[in-house]
Amino acid sequence: MATLLRMPEVAANATHATLAAWSKKEGEPIAVGDCLAEVETDKAIVEISADSAAVMGQWLVQAGQEVEVGAPIAVLLAAGEAAADVQALLQAAGAVAAAPAAGAAPAVSGTPAPAAVAAPAVAPAGGGRLRASPLARRLAAQRGVDLSRLQGSGPGGRIVRIDVERAQAVAPAPAPVAAAPATAPAGSGASAFTEVPHSSMRRTIARRLAESKSTIPHFYLTVECRMERLLALRAEINAAASRKISVNDFIVRAVAVALREVPQANVGWTETAMRQYAQADVAVAVSTDTGLITPIVRAADRKTLSQISAEIADLAARARAGQLRPEEYQGGSFSVSNLGMHGVGAFSAIINPPQAAILAVGASQHKPVVENGELQVGTVMACTLSVDHRAIDGALAAQWLAAFQRAIEAPLSMLI
Repeated sequence: MATLLRMPEVAANATHATLAAWSKKEGEPIAVGDCLAEVETDKAIVEISADSAAVMGQWLVQAGQEVEVGAPIAVLLAAGEAAADVQALLQAAGAVAAAPAAGAAPAVSGTPAPAAVAAPAVAPAGGGRLRASPLARRLAAQRGVDLSRLQGSGPGGRIVRIDVERAQAVAPAPAPVAAAPATAPAGSGASAFTEVPHSSMRRTIARRLAESKSTIPHFYLTVECRMERLLALRAEINAAASRKISVNDFIVRAVAVALREVPQANVGWTETAMRQYAQADVAVAVSTDTGLITPIVRAADRKTLSQISAEIADLAARARAGQLRPEEYQGGSFSVSNLGMHGVGAFSAIINPPQAAILAVGASQHKPVVENGELQVGTVMACTLSVDHRAIDGALAAQWLAAFQRAIEAPLSMLI
């Protein structure tokens, strides 16, 4: 029996996701565990796997389309089933298929599907407002579609994105116009420019960082850590070990040790309660081509330096390939952002809520230091702690930063 494949909630609290690519063509058999499609969230590419054997009947959504969670994206046929009445299946499920893109494969049933017709929406009782999703409203405004003439196919007659797209498909599409770089008015003296649409990840980063800076009372503490012992121990380890340990691996381990020593700083802030985390789940900032993502080293306080090193390398590689699972980058109790490898001496980072702190790490640099009353050249690393004052007071933050500094400057203590 034919069934509908729906867009899953691939990320917590997600309302929409983009179908990045289909892995199965129409008419292609499907085995249990096969990848059906790749879905792009604001952080990664997630695969949709088959729960049972079937045949890919008909795509209802084309690659590149953004789809509401729960909306049908394809029709799956049972083994040996040759056709499916797609429209009847969709109507029975209270949904409408998205309009196929130009050049899309024909319907499996072989019978042309009836075109969607914009129908006047039934006025809500008592003159209430029109029921439409935020995405449908935005899309309608962009494409000049009158929502009052649409009949919603969503829950309770709510107008969703698919309704807007099908209504637009009824009207003759204007001839496509090639996109061209925007230019300044003649004689204005301004430079020409090209506007690149924001990716889903970039929009999410912008929203969360703006929310963090505007709602969280940040304060900052900075300490300079002496690095001679750590660098010497690292060189000794790397000379004998098959896996090379980075300075960042030591930093993540030191953060975890400090959180274990000062558990009152291993907290998060919510509007109703303080979250006291049971383990040090350290999120490590990784730069990718599409933006910043923070995969998490879970229970870093209970892992060895080599385990942390291997896990960070694996997470970073899969983050840059867009292959992280949601549970690998959602959550965390503390974050680390290290720009030292780029030669940055010092900087401050923005807190990732509901976490209450993030450590910004600069490069190890040669600086004049005073030892036993004498001026010498030492190797120091500047670390700046950004703190949510609602969750952590200044004295507690200073206590945690001192514990971190002790771990860095006595690195053998981290290996015990």
